[in-house]
Amino acid sequence: MVNIDQSKPVMVTGATGYVAGRLVEKLLDEGHTVHAAVRSPDNKEKTKYLDKIAEQSKGTIKYFKADLLDEGSFDEAVKGCELVYHTASPFSLNVADPQKDLVDPALKGTRNVLNAATKSGTVKRVVVTSSCAAIYGDAKDLQNLPNNTLTEDVWNTTSNLSHQPYSYSKTVAEKEAWKIANEQNQWDLVTINPSFVLGPGINPHATSESFDIMKQMGNGDFKMGAPHYEIGAVDVRDLAIAHYNAGFMPEAKGRHIISAADTSFLELGGYLREAFPNYPLPSRKLPKFLVWLAGPSQGLPRKMVANNIGYPWKADNSKSRKELNMNYRPLKETVTAFFEQLIEAGEIKQR
Repeated sequence: MVNIDQSKPVMVTGATGYVAGRLVEKLLDEGHTVHAAVRSPDNKEKTKYLDKIAEQSKGTIKYFKADLLDEGSFDEAVKGCELVYHTASPFSLNVADPQKDLVDPALKGTRNVLNAATKSGTVKRVVVTSSCAAIYGDAKDLQNLPNNTLTEDVWNTTSNLSHQPYSYSKTVAEKEAWKIANEQNQWDLVTINPSFVLGPGINPHATSESFDIMKQMGNGDFKMGAPHYEIGAVDVRDLAIAHYNAGFMPEAKGRHIISAADTSFLELGGYLREAFPNYPLPSRKLPKFLVWLAGPSQGLPRKMVANNIGYPWKADNSKSRKELNMNYRPLKETVTAFFEQLIEAGEIKQR
């Protein structure tokens, strides 16, 4: 059991990111001092959203220059902190060099942040943003699980550099985090394993797969139909609460699947069609063979299509409800608010 002194600063890596932005907002609203570790603290275009939140909240934000690949670059930001959130990790499904673009930042970044926590002498808990991608690689993998359901006991064993490299990067990074945690006894480790993150971020012009999928839906890329791709999804604002509770609840421990519901692209499109009837949103399933044929030109490798399209997706979120007091908002509310934000920001054109 770890009790965090609420008056001490809290470090957050990748603080201007989609997930971290909402976490920093929550910390500031609760009155904490946030040590925001970012690559370019002088880039006001990146920090303006957090600056605005800080102006209107009880908390304080201080920026620190840090890079995932630079050993020792988090040492200054972590000084005096008892709690560290490591959220920074690249999320992209299409990269030129998976080792350089995904695995190195995820793995080396985890080492650098956790080593800085140990060196600090003050850190008592580290919360790492992992992913359900560290639990499974393809939806087909669920066929071999008890009740065909993901739990915190399961690890991804099917991803590698050439197949699902993003999932592979999250898996090796989380395993490294547990290895480092078990080699010391100064701080304890809690991991957050979200499914697909959706919902309005603090920056409506952010770049991430979540934003891309919403924009593709709104701009008509799926108007002929959506692939029958089943996923779990969670609101970014709920994910911030999960992180907050994982940091400050003394009894929090281990991994936590953070997922509001099991869903699919078609179901998400259905929620949006109800709220935004004038947009070219998907209303039917694309046959798997068409997705398989067209996949490579859309950045979907055929093996990924074969191992995911048409397979059911199911995760057990009971640990998060029980141990982190999670109460998830409905996905319809999440996607509707997200879509609305993107329309207002001009990211999806008004029809």
